[in-house]
Amino acid sequence: MEDFSLFDIIGPRMTGPSSSHTAGAVRIGYVAGRIIGSDIDEVRFTLYGSFAETGKGHGTDKALVAGILGFQPDDVRISDALKLAREKGICVDFAYSDEPAEHPNTVRIDAVSPTGKRTEVLGRSIGGGNILITEINNMEVELTGEYPTIIVQHDDVLGVIADVSRVLAQLDVNIAYMRVFRHGKGRDAFMCIETDTPVTADMLEIIRRLCSDVKTLFTV
Repeated sequence: MEDFSLFDIIGPRMTGPSSSHTAGAVRIGYVAGRIIGSDIDEVRFTLYGSFAETGKGHGTDKALVAGILGFQPDDVRISDALKLAREKGICVDFAYSDEPAEHPNTVRIDAVSPTGKRTEVLGRSIGGGNILITEINNMEVELTGEYPTIIVQHDDVLGVIADVSRVLAQLDVNIAYMRVFRHGKGRDAFMCIETDTPVTADMLEIIRRLCSDVKTLFTV
């Protein structure tokens, strides 16, 4: 007999009519906001499949913006997210694509910071409020956000993975899962490290100080 968790049966705590179109969309926006890691001047959401066809009626547009603003799926401010983004001076744009996507609930988020830095994130809402981030800046990744997660951007050089792992061990942080993605040998790479316990800002600073090949790192 297949086992089901309480979450599978009753779904996530959320504001909105749909776990896929609302709660999942908030979580995609939230994780994308963490990946962007800075203030946003403008952001464009390109919706595909069911997101494009029926998402607006389910509040997917508001949910995505709410996530970018740092809200969680049960936040009562989700319905006001578009207005709140305008008040913060964020230019928000939506495109509804009829191009085929690998998953029906897919969105591409293209954000620009005040300094002109551009970050692109591709994500899917896969049901029950669960998500999968599949691309960061055109690099294929797999990020669910189900565990506390550190994302480390680094050059693909010998020893950097061992250095980060060693520092986490010294900090008594156990790695549950780790995946490494790269554009190619010796080029830009990402480590997605899921941990059993949250990693604090102080811990991130220690990793930055002791691992010289790390470019950027942040938690989700």
